[in-house]
Order: sequence, then structure tokens, then C-alpha cells
Amino acid sequence: MPLHSSNGNGRAGADGRELIATLSGLTKTYYKPDGSVLVEALRGIDLEVQRGEYVAIMGSSGSGKSTLMNLLGALDRPTSGRYVLDGENVAELDDLGLSTIRGRKIGFVFQAFNLIPALTILENVEVPLFYQGIHPHERHRRSKEKLELVGLGDRLNHRPSELSGGQQQRAAIARALVNEPAIIMADEPTGNLDSKTGEAILDVMQNLHERGLTIFLVTHDDKVVSRCERIVRLRDGRLDSDEVLRRTGILRDQLPATRSIEPAAVS
Repeated sequence: MPLHSSNGNGRAGADGRELIATLSGLTKTYYKPDGSVLVEALRGIDLEVQRGEYVAIMGSSGSGKSTLMNLLGALDRPTSGRYVLDGENVAELDDLGLSTIRGRKIGFVFQAFNLIPALTILENVEVPLFYQGIHPHERHRRSKEKLELVGLGDRLNHRPSELSGGQQQRAAIARALVNEPAIIMADEPTGNLDSKTGEAILDVMQNLHERGLTIFLVTHDDKVVSRCERIVRLRDGRLDSDEVLRRTGILRDQLPATRSIEPAAVS
């Protein structure tokens, strides 16, 4: 059973895998009410991500990583530049178009789980499909399938308050998967969990990656980063470095050296 959708129109990256996301000259500037510049959050980001990559996004406070995640997740538009996700230029979409892209192509995993307390976890996972107008029988089938995938097949009728933190995060991951997204956006997914439970959640994410899912993960934790294939670091709104740790089935010493990007290269 596929874990992601594809329009089949993406071009290939350096090692032959299809590009799922391409950012070209991406900027984001926030303005004061009088029209003067408040902050240049992103200053010309160029990035290509291949289908199936597991990418960590890192950077200190004010580096632009949250802004980049908002743009990648179609929660906001860039001021200039292009962002092509699975063949569609997200940067040109209106509010309705952004909402449609989020519903069809992006799954979100949050630090705080964001489950609805009054609903069972099965009903929580069904919510994205409800807003897409999916028939109740199909909603139930797909949601049950994803909960079984993350090991919660015996907890379908439990409410969030009846689950541990790790189980709630598993339910949130199932909800992110239920629309068969092109990418998963995970924002500090282990941040509210103890170390043992966090490792179990990372095992789930690793399993999804091995099944071919593309994952963007924001984290400050070096242990979390070690699970990823690639680390993208931001500084002052620019791409500071882009390091490939491994490709699936490829050892690091078989890859080119880390690419460090000087400010002049992205100005």
C-alpha cells in the first residue's frame, strides 16, 4: 500500500530519484504597517529534495527555519521565488489553492499532538478525510489502516486522554498519513516525550521513511538528526549548509563531501 501520492511529472535529482520539492530564489519579507521592512526572514533559498528523502531542518532562533517550514507546508506564501511541490507551483496559489494542497499533499505532525479531546482516535484520524468529502465507509477503512500501521489497531475507540503521550503522537502520525500525502512536515515530534518514548516515535518515522515517504523534520536534538538522511541548516535567513549523511542503502563515505554554502553564493 503506497504511503504517498505522485503526479508522475517530477524531474529527477542527481542520483536519479524524482524531485518532490524544488525551491528557487525563495524569499519571505515581513513589513510594518507603514510599508517599511520589518524583517527579511528568508533571503533567497535554493533547495532540491528528492522523493523519499528524510530531511532535518535546523537553525538557531531567528534563522528562518520556522518560516521555511510554513512555506514548505503551504501555510504561507513566499514574497518572491518559486516553490514547486509534486509538480505544482505553490508560490502562485491563492488561499483556496493552498488549502487544497495542504489537504491533498501534506501531512502535519506537531509537537503538541493537536488531537481533538472529544473524539476517539479513529474519529481524529478521519477528520482530514471528512473535510475532503470522503465517504464515511472509506474514511473508516483508511483511518483504521493507518492506525494499525503505527501500532494502534487495538486502541481505535479510545479518546486521547486514555492514551499515553507516545500513543497520542502515533495517532497524530496516522492522521498525517491518512490523506496519502506527498510529504510529511514534522515539527519537533519528540519534543513533549521522554527519551524512551521519543526513540519509539523515531522508529515509527524511520519505518515510514523506509517505505518511501518524504519527511521534513524540524529539531534541535542531535539524536533526532542522526536518524535523518540529510541536514539543512539555516542562518540569518540563508542556507548555511546542506549535508548528506546517507542515502537509503548508501554509506556516507560513498557520497560527496558536505556542501557548505557561503553567504555570497545565495546573495
